[in-house]
Amino acid sequence: MRSTRLQVCRSAVPAVERSISLKKLYCIPKLDELSQFIAFSEKYNAGFEYNDFFLPAILDDPDEIKRRVDIYCSINRDRSEDTLHGVFLDICVNSDDPKIREVSDFRIHQSMDIAKELGVRAVIFHTNHIPNFRLQTYRTNWLSRNAAYWKKLLNEYPAVEVYVENMFDDEPDLLLALAKELSDVPHFGVCLDFAHAYLSKTPIQAWSNALRPYTRHLHINDNFQMEDTHNPVGNGSLPWEVYRDFIDAFSPEERPSVLIEVRSYKDLLASVTYMEQKKLYPF
Repeated sequence: MRSTRLQVCRSAVPAVERSISLKKLYCIPKLDELSQFIAFSEKYNAGFEYNDFFLPAILDDPDEIKRRVDIYCSINRDRSEDTLHGVFLDICVNSDDPKIREVSDFRIHQSMDIAKELGVRAVIFHTNHIPNFRLQTYRTNWLSRNAAYWKKLLNEYPAVEVYVENMFDDEPDLLLALAKELSDVPHFGVCLDFAHAYLSKTPIQAWSNALRPYTRHLHINDNFQMEDTHNPVGNGSLPWEVYRDFIDAFSPEERPSVLIEVRSYKDLLASVTYMEQKKLYPF
């Protein structure tokens, strides 16, 4: 079922050990505002997190994938510190249905292959578990199947890291268990999404305390603890002192990279203005 696609602009990237990103600030480039995002990247030494390649309509169109990859590869910039948001819609590597696992595996490999073509350092995927399904066999299977799957995948792609992100998880327990299970896999880590954690039933402080040892990458934006609205940082009620304490617990060289995950260039600038005023990392 695996697609065969031309390697458009793959960078030569060596197999990684435990990596520390040289870039600390990330943004999501948008093709209709690309010149502005390039200028932002140059001004702040920011990395890109490519968010073009998770929709089925794009993934099923090789010409459109190639068009977008070609555009990003035409930019005169180093992509080796960039990241890519992988597929997440309906992905379930722990499904009891082998057909669903097969399709999930196919889509995930598409993400990893695009990452190799772009030459990025890491791909972010979601936990995608059902938080209110408390049956112990479900939770046990989720953990064992996810651990086996990501370990096998990373053996196939030794030059790309994988970070698993909390989505609408109610608590950090399963993601923490997965991180512990894969603690001997140097190119696996956690992407902690502060806004998602804020929407859960678990205090955000508990999330940050539990996952800090395994966190390689962060997603931040704001909300009013009702919906995942991706507001600019500062336009919501997220307690940013928890974020500050989380960052302060790292040594400077070990601090994770952080994506300001908002919907527009305007919202990115509003976030940066707030973060600069409040002296929030990485400003």
